[in-house]
Amino acid sequence: MSKPIAPEGSHALPQSVAIPLTRAAIFLVVTAKPGAGNRGTIRSFCADLAALVRSVGFRELEGSLSCVLGFGSEAWDRLFGQPRPAELHKFHEIRAGERHAVSTPGDMLFHIRAQRMDLCFELATRIMARLGSAISPVDEVHGFRFFDSRDLIGFVDGTENPKAQEALDVTLIADEDPAFTAGSYVIVQKYLHNLADWNKLPTEKQEHIVGRTKLTDVELDDSVKPTYAHNALTKIVEDGKEIKILRDNMPFGHAGQGEFGTYFIGYSRSPRTIEQMLQNMFVGKPKGNYDRLLDFSRAVTGNLFFVPSATFLENIQAD
Repeated sequence: MSKPIAPEGSHALPQSVAIPLTRAAIFLVVTAKPGAGNRGTIRSFCADLAALVRSVGFRELEGSLSCVLGFGSEAWDRLFGQPRPAELHKFHEIRAGERHAVSTPGDMLFHIRAQRMDLCFELATRIMARLGSAISPVDEVHGFRFFDSRDLIGFVDGTENPKAQEALDVTLIADEDPAFTAGSYVIVQKYLHNLADWNKLPTEKQEHIVGRTKLTDVELDDSVKPTYAHNALTKIVEDGKEIKILRDNMPFGHAGQGEFGTYFIGYSRSPRTIEQMLQNMFVGKPKGNYDRLLDFSRAVTGNLFFVPSATFLENIQAD
């Protein structure tokens, strides 16, 4: 696992949230089965996760294998009780006309990243074997880095991601919730694209919807960028300062089935930032001025998880 960096003034070490982009990823969402025995299995696993990642990652030291583990609101109460993260709650469903940000089941998220898919797959296999009958898989997506970090709709994804210390600052909780310092919130959504209809659009129209040029990845000037552009609606400004999040989106698909999509994953020190982005996208800003990407992309999952610090996980004791 990549060595985490502790935030200033904290003794807790974060999980590997703010790390460089990798070539491959597996997004694994599971539900936890009820019962004291299952609870004990999951709690015991939490303390052993770091060692499990190290054992798989040691087989390819340059593979940059890491795994972030997050928990849903209901699962947190069943597994850990009080205290609980201040802003942890169930993912807020959004309905606006034909646009729907669905809320789907999910108690635990495993965000597994590496430079090679075989490392991701081996770790996912071991995680599932270790948890066994204590959990039920809900969704598993194998993501890949597409050429120069482009989405399957042809545009570069994640251009404005914060880096280095700024990435830590925007993702890791500090003194706003002292009991959970170095933790983070993560929202995930799986989007399916209608590429046939998207590709019928002229490039200029696509660029106006996204808010960037397709070939050179340059942000459109405000004088020509529509207010419904994706990057206009997802820019959150408070007190004159832009509030950023950390994205690690990945394309995925099944060519034989004609399924093409993007797995959105956003980390932030507060879920409110991403929730406002989604409100702007699906409802509009102002209402009705929605993200036109949603005419071609459909959200089929939606979850909010809390990512406790690595220190928290390692200190969990089995029942």
